[in-house]
Amino acid sequence: MPAEKKIPMRTCIACRQEKPKRDMLRIVKNAQGEIGIDFSGKAAGRGAYICDSADCIKRLRKYRLLNKAFSADVPEEVYRGIEEEYGAK
Repeated sequence: MPAEKKIPMRTCIACRQEKPKRDMLRIVKNAQGEIGIDFSGKAAGRGAYICDSADCIKRLRKYRLLNKAFSADVPEEVYRGIEEEYGAK
């Protein structure tokens, strides 16, 4: 009997709910300090996860949660890019 494959879980930085990694959006800060959306889920660097829901994306920008997650000043363009990419759903 094969062992069940474990589903990796991640916690949303906006709503704090734990969900399967593949259902979430990963934002990554690489070694150069650049912050962007990681579509592959495998980019090198520090990752922060957020639900693919409009409420969480609004909360992300309102409370500037990426600044806290990465302990860095995140430019407004990064938040705007995430909203444009996912807020329209």
